[in-house]
Amino acid sequence: MKVTGFSFIRNAIRCDYPICEAIRSILPVCDEVVVAVGESDDGTLDLVRQIHPAKVLILPTVWDENLRTGGRVFAAETDKAFHAIGEDTDWCFYIQADEVVHENSLNTIHENMKKYLHRKQVEGLLFDFIHFWGSYRYVVNSPHWHKREIRIIRNDKRIFSYKDSMGFRKMPNRKLRVLHSGGIIYHYGHVKPPHAMMQKSIEMDKQWHDDAWISRKYSGVDLQTYDYGIIEALDHFEGTHPAVMQARIAKANWVFTYDTSQNKLPWKQKIKQWIYEKTGWEIGTYKNYILLKDE
Repeated sequence: MKVTGFSFIRNAIRCDYPICEAIRSILPVCDEVVVAVGESDDGTLDLVRQIHPAKVLILPTVWDENLRTGGRVFAAETDKAFHAIGEDTDWCFYIQADEVVHENSLNTIHENMKKYLHRKQVEGLLFDFIHFWGSYRYVVNSPHWHKREIRIIRNDKRIFSYKDSMGFRKMPNRKLRVLHSGGIIYHYGHVKPPHAMMQKSIEMDKQWHDDAWISRKYSGVDLQTYDYGIIEALDHFEGTHPAVMQARIAKANWVFTYDTSQNKLPWKQKIKQWIYEKTGWEIGTYKNYILLKDE
């Protein structure tokens, strides 16, 4: 069984993406990792080169500025990396630049890839998600945030990155049939120092809006500060972070605090969240996959 990881990145240093940690977190279960590195002006290419020269394959790319609608360029870059994977690969392990897999689940993930390798109706493997917010001490507790998504797919080039690269579908536009990988994605997209969060916000907004909109929004804004905004509900994180994240966490030097007794969810959402926590039943949750029964 051959496993190839894949990802994409641009301006990782300016936006403080943990791309090195993301790639290193999946390397133990991957034979190689293909990274589509978009043109950057902050040393991102050199950063990716030093991760693991023997196993990380770099695909230089240029982002299509005509895809600045709905984050479509993220899907396009994901597909570039996916299509660069050779035919001898069986499973393809997707990881985004702000996602990290805990080492505690790697053996289970690898065993499930072997278990389902010859069960061809299984087109992908699902991961649970933990979303961090503001600091490494808080996690989002809201039914509005996706609780799981596909991160391992078969090496079938009829599969494509869906919408803004959150998940995958199969041509012409069918949801993938999946089982659970046994793994968890630690999502750190909203855990950065204020100046880096501001740079990320600008970069992300550019993939949804034109230059005039960007100019209006950020005109006169202090780019060294960031308002983490109103979040519906946060809980204290009680677990352990992946080992590859420990050095980054130790260097964190900004302050973010939150009163976890607050809960700004509308009452209907509170009821849904309570039911999910007690029973695991997700009411009205959109799922971009078809969950098969395990055998």
